[in-house]
Amino acid sequence: MDYQFNPEHIFKVVQMFPYKTTIKLNKSLKEPVYLQLANQLILLIREGNLTPGTKLLGSRILADLLGIHRKTVVACYEELTLQGWIESFPKKGTFVNTKLPNTQRIDFKTTESSPLKQKTGFPFYKNKVLLEKKTEKKEGVIYINDGTSDTRLTPTNEIARTYRRIVSRKSIHKYLDYGSPYGNIKLRETLVEYLNDTRGLNISKENVLITRGSQMGMWLSTQLLLTQDDIVVVGETNYSSADITFLHQNAEIKRVSVDENGLVTNEIEKLCRKDLIKAVYVTSHHHHPTTVTLSAERRIHLLQLAQKYNFAIIEDDYDYDFNYDHAPILPLASHDTYGNVIYIGSVCKTVAPVFRIGYLIASKDFINEAAKLRGYVDRQGDALLELAFADFIKSGDLDRHIRKVLKVYLQRRDLFCKLLQTELGDFFQFKIPKGGMAIWLQLHQKYSWEEVAIEAKKHQLEIGEWQRYDLANKKHNAIRVGFASYNKEEIVLLIDKLKNTLISLKNKERL
Repeated sequence: MDYQFNPEHIFKVVQMFPYKTTIKLNKSLKEPVYLQLANQLILLIREGNLTPGTKLLGSRILADLLGIHRKTVVACYEELTLQGWIESFPKKGTFVNTKLPNTQRIDFKTTESSPLKQKTGFPFYKNKVLLEKKTEKKEGVIYINDGTSDTRLTPTNEIARTYRRIVSRKSIHKYLDYGSPYGNIKLRETLVEYLNDTRGLNISKENVLITRGSQMGMWLSTQLLLTQDDIVVVGETNYSSADITFLHQNAEIKRVSVDENGLVTNEIEKLCRKDLIKAVYVTSHHHHPTTVTLSAERRIHLLQLAQKYNFAIIEDDYDYDFNYDHAPILPLASHDTYGNVIYIGSVCKTVAPVFRIGYLIASKDFINEAAKLRGYVDRQGDALLELAFADFIKSGDLDRHIRKVLKVYLQRRDLFCKLLQTELGDFFQFKIPKGGMAIWLQLHQKYSWEEVAIEAKKHQLEIGEWQRYDLANKKHNAIRVGFASYNKEEIVLLIDKLKNTLISLKNKERL
């Protein structure tokens, strides 16, 4: 197709288009100036500001206008010609390629001031169940969490040494290729030995799938267990992320009571008699969020019910290692002889959240299916990190770290509870937890966590998503408050801010 030369059209475009104010070049960037210019001209073409057939300025004129060397513009035009964006005609000049389709013009002034695209140009599905997780934090503000480890105590030197030793091996190249969706075999074998010794399990590597934290294990299990309207049983108070994972799968959640002995299994039995139960989710060691432990009697009863009614038990053992008054209680999985328990855990809570290494323990056939699914959403884990943690566990570094932080967290628990009682005893009720990294804190009924959260902001204290602790709308007026991640000074400051918040509310009541 021959280009139809229109001098009048060209003259108007050349005179009217503000190259000098539109094109911004930065010689300090690593990207060559000619490519910066080329990419910006491409953007102007794509946005319809330079339409097909538009004559571009000559190389000398554009160079003078932008304050760059003529050879830079020549190199830019050559690049655009090779890419098919422009074409040159002897004695006529350089033009935007006439074969390009016309596009709707976008005002470059608007584009410049709003570079972020706010809305898509296509429909997509939004899920009302999933919640946005906010992670940005402001300096000087104390944030209440629901029980996380203190990352300042992370054994970074030991992990770094182990990692360096791993990557310096001559054979390391074989771990840099695609690996198994099951996870690194050395870590799986190490976990088999470690979990069999510490948790009384009786498993082999075929029962282990390495995940990126316990949440992935829960998600994979839910995908395989539940579909539209399938019933999963949880506590009236429950880990909110578990609830959301089940609801995202369109499962039906049925709730049972939670008392000082954990899930009330008699209520689970009643549900089994009238409904087809597909799964029961339990945090047996320290119930999330209330911290209570599932009693021995109810553990046996739950296992018997699972065998009789053929449902799965998803056992989320998120903080097995942290016990202050007694030795850890063996998980349900250690007593499972019929393949009913799916056991989920991780090192994220124990060491630091950044190390996304968890495990899913179940029967071989279930693990095989979970591995196939995992392979399509996350091809494999971080093989080098998995190797490093295999050595970290095998060397005894993990156990040494646990013993060290256990003493620290015990001191923090005692201080936190003491200050809560002495400074805020008129406002709260709580029981000192036997383990874990958090307290179940019940507010006096004359106040609400909503008003506390609003008032706390004035004192640079963030309560967080207090609503997630009562998804069943039982109005228990309690939330889970972590203590492990704060040192002595931070605990004192947190309690002081919380005290000032509640005193402010109390004074408002008197007005």
